[in-house]
Amino acid sequence: METTQAIGEGLTFEKVWAAIQETDRIVKETAQQMKETAQQMKETDKRLGKLGNRFGEMVEYMVVPNLVAKFHELGFEFEKTHRDTEIRDREHDIFTEIDVFLENGDKVMIVETKTKPNVDDINDHIERMEKLRKYADFHDDKRKYLGAIAGVVFGDNEKTYTLKKGFYVIEPSGDTFTIIEPKGDYHPHEW
Repeated sequence: METTQAIGEGLTFEKVWAAIQETDRIVKETAQQMKETAQQMKETDKRLGKLGNRFGEMVEYMVVPNLVAKFHELGFEFEKTHRDTEIRDREHDIFTEIDVFLENGDKVMIVETKTKPNVDDINDHIERMEKLRKYADFHDDKRKYLGAIAGVVFGDNEKTYTLKKGFYVIEPSGDTFTIIEPKGDYHPHEW
């Protein structure tokens, strides 16, 4: 049998072999391009993440200077303000970050800042509050812990969910911001 024997009309073994090799080359080239595209997407995601963090920082800088005064209008007297606080309690395996921490002798307000809060952010804040309550109990801190979520853009569903979970909502209002207290069917949750 000859290697140039016709496999089909006009097809030879050499032609089929050449087509297979070309297909293999194209597959390898495509795989390399996909790998490069995946790397570019990873870098883009990283840049967008940093940009999102920067927006979160902007929310903090817009809100924090007047936060104590705004909560004062709701009857709170916070004497201390802390930003970007980290809790690292290895002994009790409690790790969390706090954007804004307001405190006085009997209450603590934990504020999470987001550009556009979503349900996952709200649920994460609930977990954070539970961790902080445990941390406080381990350190004999009997103060009541309350929570708030500050956002530049709040969807109606997210705002309702935030209030339903007992958090204060902090959102822009003209040149400043407003704090919406959970009331009516919703009550501030104390941890």
